[in-house]
Amino acid sequence: MTEALVVADAEAVAECAARAVEAAIDTALAARGVAHIALAGGTTPKRAYELIEREDWSGVELWFGDERCVPPDDPDSNYRMARETLHAPGAVMHRMEGERGAEQAAAAYAELLRERVAGAVLDLVLLGIGPDGHTASLFPDNPALAPSDALCVPVHDAPKPPPDRVSLTLEVLNAARSCVLLASGSGKAEALAGALGPPTPHVPSSLLARARLTVVADGDAAP
Repeated sequence: MTEALVVADAEAVAECAARAVEAAIDTALAARGVAHIALAGGTTPKRAYELIEREDWSGVELWFGDERCVPPDDPDSNYRMARETLHAPGAVMHRMEGERGAEQAAAAYAELLRERVAGAVLDLVLLGIGPDGHTASLFPDNPALAPSDALCVPVHDAPKPPPDRVSLTLEVLNAARSCVLLASGSGKAEALAGALGPPTPHVPSSLLARARLTVVADGDAAP
């Protein structure tokens, strides 16, 4: 069953996300000596990164759920946002090299995941949700949603610029030990209702595995 937390506002959503990252790292380090955390782009995750209070990031490897096909210093880069807002001394941050093009970047990231993450099972995946119900860069009815044994896929024809992106597959997201989906603002209410409804490729976030999913929403976004 999905765990749903409804909090006061966007700041509280970000605070919950920050504490979830900290807890996942502690749990993973205690169990396996390494923690693999996948980061998200977006306003709420950005604020969450600013709120994380961890001093020692030794043994932590940071990944990305998706990236735009832009250089790492581009304002639209999820990697750039994370580097500028998340103070993580000692962590290893693995960026998606979107500037290589979607196909090459996806193949390279998949290979890196296989090398670094046992069974490609991440400890925590942090996700946002778009007004259309997309999550990571998995958009409604996009071919990237097709069942696959790939770990990372190129995404084309995204409905918002830039059109070319790279995303972890739904299979990787659903294999994670924990997944936290963040939503704030009334513009996300309809999408979140769809995410908690019957699974459908029309609402990609509805395809997330419910057993390991925690939804954190403010009152405006909560269905």
